[in-house]
Parts: sequence; C-alpha cells; structure tokens
Amino acid sequence: MNHGGAASRVDNIRRSLAHLKMPRALEMLDATLRGIEQGKIDGIEAIDILLNEELSLRENRRIKAALRMARLPIIKTLDGYDFSFQPSLDRNRILALAGLDFINRAEVVHLLGPPGTGKSHIATALAVEAVKAGKSVYFIPLADLIASLTKAEREGTLREKIRFLCRSSLLVVDEIGYLPVTPGGGNLFFQLVNARYEKGAMILTSNRGFAEWGDVFGDPVVATALLDRLLHHAVVIQIEGSSYRMRQHADLLPEHARMAPSNNPPPLPKRRGRPPAKEKPDLHHG
Repeated sequence: MNHGGAASRVDNIRRSLAHLKMPRALEMLDATLRGIEQGKIDGIEAIDILLNEELSLRENRRIKAALRMARLPIIKTLDGYDFSFQPSLDRNRILALAGLDFINRAEVVHLLGPPGTGKSHIATALAVEAVKAGKSVYFIPLADLIASLTKAEREGTLREKIRFLCRSSLLVVDEIGYLPVTPGGGNLFFQLVNARYEKGAMILTSNRGFAEWGDVFGDPVVATALLDRLLHHAVVIQIEGSSYRMRQHADLLPEHARMAPSNNPPPLPKRRGRPPAKEKPDLHHG
C-alpha cells in the first residue's frame, strides 16, 4: 500500500474514533502507529493497546462519577489506614470485608469505637471499594439523614425518600451517637432500616455501644426495634484505641481521655413478632 493510501486509512481511523467518542484511543493513535512502524508491536497488540486505554479512561470516569453520586466527604483507602496504630483491629478481617461479600448478603457492618480510631476511614474505604466494583453507594451522617427524612415527612414525600435511599446496594450511615437525634428521628430511621432489612447492605459507624442506643435515639423501644433488625445479619467490628488525630498531642490530654473505654456490644435483643430462622444468625463480634 502506498504512503498516500496509508495516510488516508489513518485519517479514516481518526474520524471513526472521533465519531465513536473514543478520545483516549484517538490520543494514543499516533504513538501506537509509530510502535508498529518501529517493529515494537504488531497490529493485534496495537488494537489491544488502543482499546485498553479507552476502557481505562471510561472506567476512571465511571468511578469518578459514582464517587460523586455516593456523596463521600473525602476519598479514603485501606492502604492509607494505619493498622499498626490500632493493634486491637484485625487487619485480615477488614480486608475480608473489602471482598464485598457482605453487600451480596445484605448484611450490616457495625464499626464501633471512640472518636479518632478510624471508623469513618474504614467505612469510606469500603465504600470506595464497592464503587470500584460497580456497586451503587450512598454515604450520609446520621444527623443529615434524619434531617432529610424529617423534611420529606413534612413535605409528604417520605415514602419516595425512603425508596430513593433503598436504591443503593450499600448505604453508609456515619457518626451515630455524635449528635442528639431530634424527636421522632429514631422512628424515621427505623422506617428506613426496616425498608432495607434483608434487602440492602449497610455500614454504620458509632462511638456509642449498643446499650446506649436508647439514649442516642431518645426512645429505648425504638432502639430495641432498630437493633433487632440491624444485628440480625451483622458483622460487628470493635476498635479499641486512642485517637489517631490526637497522637501527636496525647501528652496534652487528661489521663482518662488518652484511652477511651471500650464500647463492648451487649447481647442481641430478643426478636419479637416473627419466628427465628433455623440457622444461626450470621453475627461476628469484634
């Protein structure tokens, strides 16, 4: 084939790539063709390179858009978590969660521990892993969640709001126990939990043990109903340690604040209103 004919073919390829909206392949075309001319790659390898470059670009765009949709406050990874600072935490157990089987089983992961021990970091990192795996994720602090549900109830759109919050494969509710729950908020949260029960996975982070949830939600009855569902198919991770954020200033803290007390979870509340399953509940205490 003469040079003019080859140039014409290349121009056709460029137009086709542009028409197919393959900008990365179009960007890499000249360099790939030079690789062929220099004998470094053959035609099959060239096609493979162009397609892989384009797929990588599209995958990165998908992940970026999905992370925005997930409303993650910041991007964290498990590689960035300092497991050596929290020796009470089983690294292998966290890495097993990153396999995301708990999402397929519609389980609830509880991350419990004092402030600064990395609960939100781990929750966010697991959410990032889920996004990369193509799972839909939604992240929200409990205070914002209850404010949103309260607004929807006031406007008569609560059912639609709960339906929206049930669409995600993984719902992450952060900071349970950090701020007081407004009156009626516990009941609204229960309606959401009940709607997702055995249908969608959740990750919950809290600085309060389960025995304190009656105080957190201002209603022991609602707290018991919540725990009845949230602990049925659950993985409980207890992090016992001091604050990573305050590690450089630990000597300035009072003695009692340097090592916060353990939030050991109490026994499961007795289930009422439905017969227990034949198999044992899938509950692992951390």
